[in-house]
Amino acid sequence: MRLYADHPDRRTRQLAADVGLLVWAVLWVLVARAVHGAVLVLAEPGRSLADLGRSISDTMGSAAGAADGVPLVGDELAAPFDALGEAGGAVTGAGQDAEDAARTLAAVLAVVLVVLPVGWLLLRWLPWRLRWLREAAAADRLTGRGPEGPADLELLAARAMATAPLPRLARLPAGTGAGWRAGDPAALRALAGLELDRLGLRSPGRPDPGQSVL
Repeated sequence: MRLYADHPDRRTRQLAADVGLLVWAVLWVLVARAVHGAVLVLAEPGRSLADLGRSISDTMGSAAGAADGVPLVGDELAAPFDALGEAGGAVTGAGQDAEDAARTLAAVLAVVLVVLPVGWLLLRWLPWRLRWLREAAAADRLTGRGPEGPADLELLAARAMATAPLPRLARLPAGTGAGWRAGDPAALRALAGLELDRLGLRSPGRPDPGQSVL
C-alpha cells in the first residue's frame, strides 16, 4: 500500500502534514510535562503538613506511652498526649488530602493539554490522509498497478469527466470528449490522467516525476 503521492509537490505536502502532526504532538507533550511539574509544586505544602502531622503523632504517641507507665496517675498523664496524637493524625490526613488533590489536578491538566490539541488536529489530519489512501489504492487498481486485475481507465476517465474543474477539461486536446465516447485510448488516457493528477499519481507509462529520464 502506497503512503505518499508520486508527484513531488503533493508528496511534499503530505510529508509536511505528517511531520507537522508529530511536531505538534511532541510540543504539547512537552507543554503538558512542564505544567504537570509546575502544578506538582502545589503538593509540597500538603506533603510538609502531612509530615508534620506524622511527626506530632509519633512524638505524642511516645510521650503518651511514657506517661502511661507512671504508677497511679499514668492514665491521666497520658490523656493529653493521646489527644495531641489524634490531632496530629487529623493534620496528617488533611495534608495527605491536599497533596493528593494537587497530584490529581496535575495529572488531569497534563492529559487535557495533550488530548485536546492533539485530538483536534488528529481529527482533521486523519480523515484527509485516509481518504487519499483509499482513493490512491482504488486508482492503482483501475490503472492496473494493483493485484486485482487489468486496467480499467474508463472509470477513471468517467470520474474526471464528472468531477474535474472545467478549466482543466478545457485545456485537454480538442475532441477529447468525443474520443472518450468512442473509446479512443488517447482520450481515455488524457481524462484518466486528470484524475490521477488530482491524486498526485503518475499516469500509466509515464515516468515518476521525481526521477530523471535519460
